[in-house]
Amino acid sequence: MSSYADRLSALRAQLKRDHLDGFVVPLTDEHMSEYVGSYAQRLQWLTGFQGSAGSAAVLPEEAAIFTDGRYTIQVRQQVSASEWSYQSVPETSIAVWLAANAKGGARIGYDPWLHSRDWVKAATVALKAKGAELVAVGTNPIDRVWADRPAPSAARLVVQPEALAGKSSAQKRHEVADWLVEKKADAAVLAALDSIAWTFNVRGADVTHTPVALAYAIVNADGTADLFVAGEKVGDDVRAHLGNGVRLHERDAFEPFLRGLKGKTIAVDPERSVAAITQALDAAGATILDARDPVVLAKAIKNKVEIDGHKAAQARDGAAIAKFLRWVEVDDASGKIDEIKAAAHLEGLRRETGALKDLSFNTISAVGPNGALPHYGGTANRPLAPGTLFLCDSGGQYQDGTTDITRTVPLGSPSDEMRDRFTRVLRGHIAIATALFPKGTRGSQLDSFARRPLWEAGLDYAHGTGHGVGAFLSVHEGPQRISPVGSSQAGGDEPLQAGMILSNEPGYYKDGDYGIRIENLVLVVEKAVVGAEKELLGFETLTYAPIDRRLVDGDMLNAAERSWLDDYHAEVLARIGPQLEGEDKTWLETQCAPLVR
Repeated sequence: MSSYADRLSALRAQLKRDHLDGFVVPLTDEHMSEYVGSYAQRLQWLTGFQGSAGSAAVLPEEAAIFTDGRYTIQVRQQVSASEWSYQSVPETSIAVWLAANAKGGARIGYDPWLHSRDWVKAATVALKAKGAELVAVGTNPIDRVWADRPAPSAARLVVQPEALAGKSSAQKRHEVADWLVEKKADAAVLAALDSIAWTFNVRGADVTHTPVALAYAIVNADGTADLFVAGEKVGDDVRAHLGNGVRLHERDAFEPFLRGLKGKTIAVDPERSVAAITQALDAAGATILDARDPVVLAKAIKNKVEIDGHKAAQARDGAAIAKFLRWVEVDDASGKIDEIKAAAHLEGLRRETGALKDLSFNTISAVGPNGALPHYGGTANRPLAPGTLFLCDSGGQYQDGTTDITRTVPLGSPSDEMRDRFTRVLRGHIAIATALFPKGTRGSQLDSFARRPLWEAGLDYAHGTGHGVGAFLSVHEGPQRISPVGSSQAGGDEPLQAGMILSNEPGYYKDGDYGIRIENLVLVVEKAVVGAEKELLGFETLTYAPIDRRLVDGDMLNAAERSWLDDYHAEVLARIGPQLEGEDKTWLETQCAPLVR
């Protein structure tokens, strides 16, 4: 179709044919995934919005798109104000907006394979108060009008060897079985793609930048499992790896299988499973046990093999980053580099390692005002010209680990304001990196550590401070986060435990001018403190690449902060230096010299 306006008109015409007065369009798939395959990018196809989180609601005369603070500017650049109203989450919600704007007696459609049961309940209640009705559709109306919609990926599954996983699939399934016995349940539904990949020690290529395969699984109380995945995706090597304890079914056999579980008690995660799953179980007469996916926490707490693999991946990745930062510094005045070329060059350096499987997300390569968009999508390519800042947030997928790093560098001489803001962000980053806290502390309790230096100047940033990271899995992994309770990054209230990996990424964004973010990954570790009366935890930094000292105002740092930065750079040189040679190594030695006192 020629325009997004045409697409909206086509959807409205289809809704009329389906006897619906509205429809809700989330940005997710049948697995409640954050990142989805191209076949499930319905929100982007309909609106043009390219962010990684959002949703929309369409009525006959009105339409609204809902995003959080990360996308306040981006959504206005990408989505037409003449067709859509912009709604901010969590200040409002689709349910609230529909209740305010739908007419009495309206039939509002939703796809039960794209929404959680709790969302369906809340939206039903909100619409009922208006005399309107929420209606489940059998076929998504967007799919009826999206003529060139891509087919789901046909990529084959691959085995993640135990030498990198640290634990066999059979052992993982039996640990789930032990949990089921304790809960007096017969089986657990695994619908989250990363949970399935981790449990069965397999990986896939069905979602860009996330090595997972489209599948469902049911793990039984005897340690056996039923795996639902397209047969053409499973080779003999994967069949042998899974063994006799895993029964294979076609993916489209999942719902009929659920409807055959009469009399069984089935554990279902209400946050990670779509409404269609519980609706099928209800129809079967099964008993549903609401419980968090039993794999989620086990996956988040990395074992020694996974941690060692991650450290190896970080060291490899850090060398590529160092080469990239030198390249930017040497060539940034040439006028020949732009955001797209910079991102491509960085990917090339990662590929030169011979170990890169994929990027871990689309690189955020952002100059000047584009850097003020925390999740900038590369839609307004700018040259790396002097007088502003270049923010690059990037990561790689390696079979031994997933990386995520952000560095901000000046193009030419930075202003005093830029140095002030950068140093405040750095102080917040150091506050997280050096935090000591009792066992049981939650990410939400640490979030303000990173914000205090900005708050002291009346500044802040509209995203969480840290997210969990997987082991050759999703770059955004729950349940651990460092973020305010109730923020758009849910899960900030999870107690942190040794073995969890998180990002440490405070930032600052000046609308229309520049953005700053400093991001390393950190590992939660036990800390021994003489005389301590409680068991303590802290962080071990995992990411090693130079932090640009041209943006650091040394007078704003206290002695401990100076020491942290100098010690960090000494460790960068020790870990990354041996991988570099020639001008790259000489440059790194200069970047890692102590701050001038």
